[in-house]
Amino acid sequence: MALSATNYNTGDEELNTRLREWFEWDKNEATRSDILQLVNEKNIEELKKRLLKRMEFGTAGLRTRMAAGFSMMNDLTIIQTTQGLCQYLLKNCPSVKSNGVVVGYDGRHNSERFAWLTATVFINAEVPVYLYSRVCPTPYVAYAVIYCKADCGIMVTASHNPKEDNGYKVYGSNGSQIISPVDKHVAKSIEENLVPLVTSWDASVVEKSPLRKDPYNDILKHYNEDLKKLCYFREQNSKSSVTFTYTAMHGVGYPYVIEACKVFGVKEPVPVVEQIMPDPEFPTVRYPNPEEGEGALSLAIDTANANNSSVILANDPDADRLAIAEKLESGKWHIFSGNEIGALLGWWSWLSFRQKNPDVPGKV
Repeated sequence: MALSATNYNTGDEELNTRLREWFEWDKNEATRSDILQLVNEKNIEELKKRLLKRMEFGTAGLRTRMAAGFSMMNDLTIIQTTQGLCQYLLKNCPSVKSNGVVVGYDGRHNSERFAWLTATVFINAEVPVYLYSRVCPTPYVAYAVIYCKADCGIMVTASHNPKEDNGYKVYGSNGSQIISPVDKHVAKSIEENLVPLVTSWDASVVEKSPLRKDPYNDILKHYNEDLKKLCYFREQNSKSSVTFTYTAMHGVGYPYVIEACKVFGVKEPVPVVEQIMPDPEFPTVRYPNPEEGEGALSLAIDTANANNSSVILANDPDADRLAIAEKLESGKWHIFSGNEIGALLGWWSWLSFRQKNPDVPGKV
């Protein structure tokens, strides 16, 4: 006879307790059924992995596989995490009730739903939420925190992880990811707020709430206006003969890179068509991390070779990582390391500043 959500005994009292909590708290029928199936199969080891440990909340927030259980990313754990974060902010940063939080999401499976559940918790606590109406890059969340003078930002993304994963990045009022000991205090608050409020499950409150604002148009405009202030040589850019190839690695970056190209006066890059649109299945790459090297950039290299392009630019799915490759005279491609890219950007920033500010003490 198959077991029901109330008729089980695994022989492990702690596991029985966690099971009772799961079936009492989780309102998502799919994840409830997944746990129930493991109970019926008497898969005790898997149940222990799913229920006896929680995801660890750290300076990078959360990131792990999407599945049922307290150790996985799912509706219940998103609600629990957000309830804890919300209570931490209300206690330590009461201005959040006027300043609000920013919530964005990428194109992964469940990202939009997790973002709406996050917004639901905050709105029910009477905290304003700047919730993006469409997928956006992670830098747009960090920027929006500062532009909107919000007290916190949350980006739902697993960055460059495999398709099975998702994540929850948290940013402070300075637009940077939180650091220790804030992460420890938030983790403690999550543990103290595990019981989901009934209202936390009703995401419909977000759509009709006056506390919800869509920052998309304002941030698109002002982000690129501020980006323009970093462009010292737009006229020279417009005369450049360099052809760029760009891949979004099945992520959200392409339309935002196009806007940036307009700002800097460079011609639009040649897109890697197979990877240009958000696709949570990541069909052409197992690990959508452009920094992994030639294997991850193989389609970009093919596209660049076919279009006489000498430079490749690549973002990860939430567009906060950058990879660069350059075609050498030998025909081979040099993929720059992170240190090389950092050195180039640092050198160019200093050179540009000195050329525009020759009277400032220092040497070029």
